[in-house]
Amino acid sequence: MTRLPTYFLNHGGGPWPWMEGPMREAYGKLEASLAGVMDELPERPSAILVVSAHWEAPVPHVSSHPAPPMLYDYYNFPEHTYHIRYTAPGSPELAGRVRDLLRAGGMDCEDDAERGFDHGTFSMMQPVRPQADIPIVQLSVLDHFDPAAHIAMGRLLQPLRDEGVLILGSGLSYHNLRAWGPAGAEAAAQFDQWLRESLDGKPEATRDAALLRWAEAPAAPAAHPRPEHLLPLMVAAGAGGADACAVHFHQSDFMGSMAVTGFRFG
Repeated sequence: MTRLPTYFLNHGGGPWPWMEGPMREAYGKLEASLAGVMDELPERPSAILVVSAHWEAPVPHVSSHPAPPMLYDYYNFPEHTYHIRYTAPGSPELAGRVRDLLRAGGMDCEDDAERGFDHGTFSMMQPVRPQADIPIVQLSVLDHFDPAAHIAMGRLLQPLRDEGVLILGSGLSYHNLRAWGPAGAEAAAQFDQWLRESLDGKPEATRDAALLRWAEAPAAPAAHPRPEHLLPLMVAAGAGGADACAVHFHQSDFMGSMAVTGFRFG
């Protein structure tokens, strides 16, 4: 079986793939980028592990529901967006494999048999795989936000890449809701430039060293007042291991001039 790459992808805001008009149009470039992910893969994955910025826990939690419900974790959107469905199955088998890999590496992990798909998963996966025919398991980030722990988590999950599992980190490379749109443009551009220069084409040790010190990067506090949307990148990078990193997507006018970037490892 061919080794699959890992990705860090920007999932956008709320239920945007089910919106119409200006909000949907604002995500046009992101949608096109996400829609191209499957075409880049050497083969169709047997399952997908999504590391979601919208799920925080003291230790890693993994979703084991065989038919995950929906978790509408957003507010003030049109009524129809609280009835949408992304009908991909879950995979208790993959959830167990994730748990076993983490525990074997000395990291506790707990099952969650009730957790549904949050919008970090379904809003990203709708353009990535609209057929919703590939099993998906979600993995939480850690609520203590330690970058080293997230890189380590990714390293422990590397074997999944040789087992047909696509690892997707779902977050945003800029996430400051108090400075959204043009107000965040300068901070987003500065932090985005640092991210791309620190990761693209760099060896694993250099990447890891940069990510461990992300809070010292230009405009880091303004780009991520709270780092939960950056942590899935740490997991994707850890799972990428020694494989080369490439910029997957860069958009300088995201939601009114903000720069965001996705990354592919391998």
